[in-house]
Amino acid sequence: MSTIIDAIINRSAKRAFLPKPLPRDIQEKILKAAAMTPSGANMQPWITYAISNEKVLKNIGDAIIQKMNSGVKNDQFIQYYPLNSKALYKKRRIETGVGLYALMGVERKDIQTRTKMWQDNFRWFGAQTVFFVFTDKAMIENAQGVLIDCGAYMQTIMLAAQEFGIESCPQGSTTEFGKVVADVLNVPDNLALLYSVVLGYEDKDAKINTYQPKRVNLDENVVFI
Repeated sequence: MSTIIDAIINRSAKRAFLPKPLPRDIQEKILKAAAMTPSGANMQPWITYAISNEKVLKNIGDAIIQKMNSGVKNDQFIQYYPLNSKALYKKRRIETGVGLYALMGVERKDIQTRTKMWQDNFRWFGAQTVFFVFTDKAMIENAQGVLIDCGAYMQTIMLAAQEFGIESCPQGSTTEFGKVVADVLNVPDNLALLYSVVLGYEDKDAKINTYQPKRVNLDENVVFI
């Protein structure tokens, strides 16, 4: 029998999906479970756009890639990656990227392939459903608690998806172009995109889906007293 621990340990970000629709009823079951995520004073600050429309997803991806190709590095509501990352965390981030490219046999100088792999984020890795999670801008003005709550919401979405054999990929890449996403979707002006989660059926033959970054030992980030 699968357990919550199994779901946590076995989950990993997938980057290749089958062109198979994710039924609406399963999406609703995942989101109903995610709605039980705890939040400060039960504010439930997440607002989710669950998109399975192929044209809409293509329009979002096109807009982001066009923005990138114009030389814009980000157009975001929140700063996702630290501007002054400490060496330890920067090292882990670099190792993760290097490991993925090494698995796929992509050389550092192969900019064309690296660019395509990055742009695959905005083709949703072939998946047909993406959840875009927003919050009200007022909730994150001079406060960070809502970011914690919405992060927990993301985790619940991905773990609940495991119950139905659905794989996922959390995306900070769309966070960096949150204003572009908001513009394409024509969301109300008070909303800010925090992140997106790709959901779908894993392509089990795709080599890239075997990649799982290592986690550090407990003694590196846990203090028992």
